[in-house]
Amino acid sequence: MDNQPTPMQRLNRRHFFGRSSLGLGTAALATLLAEDAAAASSAGVLGELHHPPKAKRMISLFMSGGPSQMELFDHKPVLNELNGTELPDSVRKGQRLTGMSGNQSSLPVAGSLFKFARHGKSGTEVSELLPHTAKIVDDVCVVRSMFTEAINHDPAITFMQTGSQIAGRPSLGAWLSYGLGSESQQLPAFCVMISKNASGQPLYSRLWGSGFLPSTHQGVQFRAGRDPVLYLSNPPGVSAQSRRKLLDGLAELHESLYEQTLDPAVESRIAQYEMAYRMQSSVPEVADLSDEPQSTFDLYGEDAKQPGTFAANCLMARRLVERGVRFVQLFHQGWDQHGGLPGGIRKQCKNTDQASAALVSDLKQRGMLEDTLVAWGGEFGRTAYSQGALTATNYGRDHHPRCYSMWFAGGGVRPGTVYGATDDFSYNITENPVHVHDLNATLLHLLGVDHTRLTYRHQGRRYRLTDVEGELVEGILA
Repeated sequence: MDNQPTPMQRLNRRHFFGRSSLGLGTAALATLLAEDAAAASSAGVLGELHHPPKAKRMISLFMSGGPSQMELFDHKPVLNELNGTELPDSVRKGQRLTGMSGNQSSLPVAGSLFKFARHGKSGTEVSELLPHTAKIVDDVCVVRSMFTEAINHDPAITFMQTGSQIAGRPSLGAWLSYGLGSESQQLPAFCVMISKNASGQPLYSRLWGSGFLPSTHQGVQFRAGRDPVLYLSNPPGVSAQSRRKLLDGLAELHESLYEQTLDPAVESRIAQYEMAYRMQSSVPEVADLSDEPQSTFDLYGEDAKQPGTFAANCLMARRLVERGVRFVQLFHQGWDQHGGLPGGIRKQCKNTDQASAALVSDLKQRGMLEDTLVAWGGEFGRTAYSQGALTATNYGRDHHPRCYSMWFAGGGVRPGTVYGATDDFSYNITENPVHVHDLNATLLHLLGVDHTRLTYRHQGRRYRLTDVEGELVEGILA
């Protein structure tokens, strides 16, 4: 069943008032447009959820580049025992390699330089690189058996975000905005932040785009600096009253066009103009951290005082979901460590570990973790063998889509658990594989949505986030 309205259903109250012989439409048009636009920005197309949700909102901490599971969450002592020996053919099983290591004369097994220990009541093994994450393992479900289909970054990250390796589909956040709407009329349903001064694989706005869904559902990017959202502030000499008059005039013009065409894109433009107007006051308020006590910065780290850092973005994510934002996604680049992995991953963990754990702890102490779903992970994992030279202190790892690790907290996820397992080389899954479509089906389920029923008709067929696949991962549900 398609969710979007038919042309007849689009004959809404604006048409009734606008066409009445008493001329009420002209007198009340600006007010009605503003109210309709506000309602459109906050109401999801589903109306009623498919089942009671465990989570009301979600925060995604996306580690762009592919963090190495063997250095973080999937301890493999056999790799240290076999360090420098050739990866067995019985492990590789003829699986494809990238062009970056496929022509190597040797694929030497590389053991991790970092120690692991068990933590919490759950006894979950975590690397020494993540001392803060280790403290919250009893609130976290680690999935060690994720797998994907793409072996290179662009199709893999596109697949994670949209359910397709080909660009053009709506992102997860856009689907959630479309289906669920927002709990706030002052802020968008879907917000995005990228860590400043982090380099690595490029990130494109289509990764948080709306695809063929109405453009009101695309992610709004928040940036560091005086103007967190581009082009939101009024130019010099333009007052709030002037801006309001301008928007009212634009609304009348768009209403006239809509009456002629019933084009939903016109409604989207009206809604976006009105949301931008409301954000002129709401965005500066949410971005102003002066009301946060020092204890907050002790928790997240002093970097949280510097706008645009990963720590500051984690704090901003908490502030946004507090104010009704449905989905917040943070991107942190730099996990693509083909060489110099020990030094590179140590730096990445230093920049992200404390704030990631702080976000979970902060939500928990505020009573929000129970209905806020937090996800941490990248687009794929890394190989058990070294790309390039293997030395006693240095090595690199190539892309590996066949297994990798993610973690989840809150929002109906079973805490203090480890789900899935890989072989001794973290090369193949041996227990409970979780495909990207399975993951997205489960995320939607936790938010009260049946992934098979949230669809949109485009170019003659129905589309959904999970395409024609996806199974609920029962084992990670509380």
